[in-house]
Amino acid sequence: MQKLFADVTQAIGNTPLVALDRLTAGLPGRIFIKLEYFNPGLAIKDRIALQIIEDAEADGRLQPGGVVVELTSGNTGTGLAIVCGVKGYRMICVMSEGNTPERARMMRALGAEVVLVPQVAGSQPGQVSGADLEEVERVAQELTEKYHALRADQFGNLSNRRAHEVRTGVEIWEQTAGKVDAFVSIAGSGGSFGGVASALKARKPEVQCYVVEPESAPYLAGEAITNPNHKIQGTGYMRELPQIPSELVDGFLTVSDEKAIVTARELAKREGIFGGFSTGANVAAALQLASKAEPGQAIVTFACDSGLKYLSTDLYE
Repeated sequence: MQKLFADVTQAIGNTPLVALDRLTAGLPGRIFIKLEYFNPGLAIKDRIALQIIEDAEADGRLQPGGVVVELTSGNTGTGLAIVCGVKGYRMICVMSEGNTPERARMMRALGAEVVLVPQVAGSQPGQVSGADLEEVERVAQELTEKYHALRADQFGNLSNRRAHEVRTGVEIWEQTAGKVDAFVSIAGSGGSFGGVASALKARKPEVQCYVVEPESAPYLAGEAITNPNHKIQGTGYMRELPQIPSELVDGFLTVSDEKAIVTARELAKREGIFGGFSTGANVAAALQLASKAEPGQAIVTFACDSGLKYLSTDLYE
């Protein structure tokens, strides 16, 4: 039985790992998915929020009564809102209007101040481009300077990767008893991929680690960008990701909007796992590997967040 927690931050992490044996029936490989929506903020980003704040407290960058500012597509902001609320810090989340409204409402409910930044000309609602993210970054920088705040900086702060190296990757290793052959993760800030890949390869160098990108924006793979406006929120920003050292990447996989949506729906109907666009993309990419794997090989990926955050979109009709 789980022990009594002193506060909700202690409930972050130690999420379940579940076999997708119905979706992989007839395929040589098996897929295991880590259900990150079991975190208090319903997403994997709770992990980095806690690590970023605790590291900043430890080295003195964040003092009692301080202010925290962060650019977010919603999940990191939600995690930071939870951690800052418990610890007594003012949290300002800066997000593009192109992200789903559920996220802004959730962050406000958790006590954060949310600044919504209009999308740039040519962008489509519900599809946040790299140009949109640049505008959000500009506003976040202005607010950081105005309030002399701690900038959480999920893209550059190595506390992001560390959270997954010291905890998430170790959890996966222990849950699989070391019997993991491949790891697949969509690249948002890159921290979850970089941290988990580092942890797994330190224990088993032959583990194959694959970065997942939107089919129309395979920037990290160095391929042509055909459409920067895709539906897979929280990824495909077409920017360098220092959280992902090149030596950890064994390959790149791409997934279309349509395939991510179909896979997310099948995952919900056949496995009872209710995820978002990125979860659908992760599983679709993992299925690509499972279809070509050696018999019995184990592939691990993430359910990054909950489908509840996408009910205003066309993901679930």
